[in-house]
Amino acid sequence: MVSLMQGPPSSPGPGLPINPDLLLMQKGMLMRKVRSKSWKKLRYFRLQDDGMTVWHARQAGGTAKPTFSISDVETVREGHESELLRSLAEELPLEQGFTIVFHGRRSNLDLVANSIEEAKIWMQGLQLLVEFVTGMDQQERLDQWLSDWFQRGDRNQDGRMSFHEVQRLLHLMNVEMDQDYAFQLFQAADTSESGTLEGEEFVEFYKALTKRTEVHELFENFSADGQKLTLLEFVDFLQEEQKEGERASDLALDLIDRYEPSDSGKLRHVLSMDGFLSYLCSKDGDIFNPTCLPIYQDMTQPLNHYYINSSHNTYLVGDQLCGQSSVEGYIRALKRGCRCVEVDIWDGPSGEPIVYHGHTLTSRIPFKDVVATVAQYAFQTSDYPVILSLENHCSWEQQQVMACHLTEILGEQLLSTTLDGLLPTQLPSPEELRGKILVKGKKLRTLEEDLEEEEEEEELESELEREQEADPELEAQLESEPQELSPRSKDKKKEKRSKPILCSSLSALVVYLKSVSFHSFTHSREHYRFYETSSFSETKARSLIKEAGNEFVQHNAWQLSRVYPSGLRTDSSNYNPQELWNAGCQMVAMNVQTAGLEMDIYDGLFRQNGACGYVLKPDFLRDVQSSFHPERPISPFKAQTLLIQVISGQQLPKDDMSKERSIVDPLVRVEIFGARPDTTRQETSYVENNGFNPYWGQTLSFRVLVPELALLRFVVKDYNRKSRNEFIGQYTVPWTCMQQGYRHIHLLSKDGISLHPASIFVHISIREGLEGDES
Repeated sequence: MVSLMQGPPSSPGPGLPINPDLLLMQKGMLMRKVRSKSWKKLRYFRLQDDGMTVWHARQAGGTAKPTFSISDVETVREGHESELLRSLAEELPLEQGFTIVFHGRRSNLDLVANSIEEAKIWMQGLQLLVEFVTGMDQQERLDQWLSDWFQRGDRNQDGRMSFHEVQRLLHLMNVEMDQDYAFQLFQAADTSESGTLEGEEFVEFYKALTKRTEVHELFENFSADGQKLTLLEFVDFLQEEQKEGERASDLALDLIDRYEPSDSGKLRHVLSMDGFLSYLCSKDGDIFNPTCLPIYQDMTQPLNHYYINSSHNTYLVGDQLCGQSSVEGYIRALKRGCRCVEVDIWDGPSGEPIVYHGHTLTSRIPFKDVVATVAQYAFQTSDYPVILSLENHCSWEQQQVMACHLTEILGEQLLSTTLDGLLPTQLPSPEELRGKILVKGKKLRTLEEDLEEEEEEEELESELEREQEADPELEAQLESEPQELSPRSKDKKKEKRSKPILCSSLSALVVYLKSVSFHSFTHSREHYRFYETSSFSETKARSLIKEAGNEFVQHNAWQLSRVYPSGLRTDSSNYNPQELWNAGCQMVAMNVQTAGLEMDIYDGLFRQNGACGYVLKPDFLRDVQSSFHPERPISPFKAQTLLIQVISGQQLPKDDMSKERSIVDPLVRVEIFGARPDTTRQETSYVENNGFNPYWGQTLSFRVLVPELALLRFVVKDYNRKSRNEFIGQYTVPWTCMQQGYRHIHLLSKDGISLHPASIFVHISIREGLEGDES
């Protein structure tokens, strides 16, 4: 299962590149750590010998403590890309600074080296290590995980572990084990009989610890000799248990070639126990169907037929009262797949509009910086369209500046007229809008009036051109005399005199997403057009679902809706997006900076379809005559029964690593979010004192009326009879992306980061209809 480590685990990790930058980083360097304009302190940073963790101390030779693991790092940016370092450019040289960006919601780390050369050493070295970690396969990741644990357990850092150190390590790893049995495994692994475990011996000890009895039994059920699965036996397993159907024969050959460790096994088309376990723990054995990971949906339907990954108060990285406004909020949102970001714009000093949460103490950022950030990051994760939802509070003059920044900075990316210059009959598709940024906001007139005026202007221009060509004297006369103003120029003159609330240059940039007030569904049908969109507070949207759920569904089949969190959520908390999706609302905007159950559900839905930010709504939510009611769904929807056998857990982490003595008592809760009657949860009993390899073997049963809307959230908790059960890890998957059979669920942290190798092992079975129905 675990490949042999090259040397003791305290040496650099297997396959780590030998590089002069890394060697210098391992010697350590003094750098300035910058947290704010007033907090700038010298710290000594050093890459550990394993090449996988960076520690820091107040000075060289001082008491060091871990700062970060390379696996936590997403990327490294140059100093001029940091808002904080740019604000200190007069005091600290930008070219000596750099920023370490972490996965999830962890704050960036800004550092300033003593020279440009030292900054380059760290930037290049860290980027090299990030690429190395990203390229690791399943086996290498496991080796690295083991190496990390070995270092933690090897207190005196001599590259070997005594039985006393192993006992402490077992506690850290959530293992409660009989001392005699632990010593027996220790002695069996200590083949050198030195009384300690070195690198390879520790690996053997770990293999003995992690023997998966439940997987061995499953393997033996299908293997005639208990030693291997022949091609036919493996095909039987894939068909009977994994529900792979007709493709099982071709798939079996492919999986053996991919996961069987021995060359002779591959040649004979057989799968060993190690290969079988490797398959079960892989992407192919995952609960999330790999065919749903790339873009697999039809992307040619109108925009209003999709759920759109949307962010609220995108500029905030904290709460809504005195949190920090930062372009980092836009970078994070766009990189995680958001396709609709919000910009609150107010009049700023020196005629430059600013972005912040109005009438609060949140910090301010220039509007042009936000636009530049969107231009840079809009299409790094997905090339499907990005919507800028403008909350415009600016004066007429600063609106002109806004229009100017949007036009000049976004350039070709900005959609400023209909795709073909003609009046559309429906919204364009994500496919047609690839690489485009759309402005959502108020508009002075209708799209029809805009296009008519453009046509008139073009006709006038071409008429003048024809006359000029026919009469050279007229051309000279036109050049010397003031010309008759075009209709638009007249408008602008009028505008300057009367100063309307909205300036026409900004209004003209709103094409397919004109914001309009919502009065009633009848009013929208009678007075609004398909390119006009309304926004609803979560409270208003919820009450509409209760009062007129079916009408809301029909409304969202022809017009876009945006829902945003209640103004009372000053802590930037979130609401459950599922009930809004049930009504077909497309832009359900979330405070993506805030982790929790609601964002788990959100991330779960948008994990599919290439994480491109667009997910096609079920067909009954795309029909303007739909009879679907989200609160009271009735047939003809295909009801299903789901049976989940929660079998076992693997290497579950502690919620709090400081609690060295305590060992978790894990339980698994399965939560279903969908149409109201389908929303429910069940949980297993808890396993006492075992987070390393707990076994539950319990089956949970669910009846689901509308599987197309359902999401499953698997959450592992640490049972506590005196207080709330503590969160350990979770994973959320759409029902339509779930694979049947024996599957591993690889757990994620509160921040959505992999907790590798922590997982739970389950068996999934879906049956048509509701159990107990006579039909």
